[in-house]
Amino acid sequence: MQGITWARNKKGQTTVEAAYLIPVLLLLILLLLQPMILLYNRMVMENAAAEGCRLLVTATAQGAYSQAKHEGYIQRRLAAIPPVDIFHVHGSSCSWEIVLEGNEYSSEVSVSIVNQVRPLPLVGWGANLLGLTNENNNYVQEVVVTMPTQPSWVETNGGNDPTGWVQNYE
Repeated sequence: MQGITWARNKKGQTTVEAAYLIPVLLLLILLLLQPMILLYNRMVMENAAAEGCRLLVTATAQGAYSQAKHEGYIQRRLAAIPPVDIFHVHGSSCSWEIVLEGNEYSSEVSVSIVNQVRPLPLVGWGANLLGLTNENNNYVQEVVVTMPTQPSWVETNGGNDPTGWVQNYE
């Protein structure tokens, strides 16, 4: 008989434990969500910048080279990031800042992409306290990718003269 009363006293224990555990789990998920968003953004931005560098290497004066065309190409790659404030603050106009440097005659090309992200509430408060946000309370993400226009073996084998390349393999 004593075992039965003991079981009755424990009947609501799981409900009380769940009332404490569920908010803690949701808080942990919320705290892990922001780094995942920033990592996703960074991967997409680095890939778009690398594609932009490859495009700049082929930009010639004779071709239809246009800064706006190259920026449009990079923005199409950046469209994988949704225009939601926690991924990319879009607003009335697109806030991507894309800077292109170099062409096929340069020794290297560079693409810089700057993005603004509105942090999630709890993370945003901490970021504000640490001074990681700008004047609009947005976190600024920046990616710079720099690539040489020619592979290293071209420079060591006679530069842009293909006869030097052939002589190395004879």
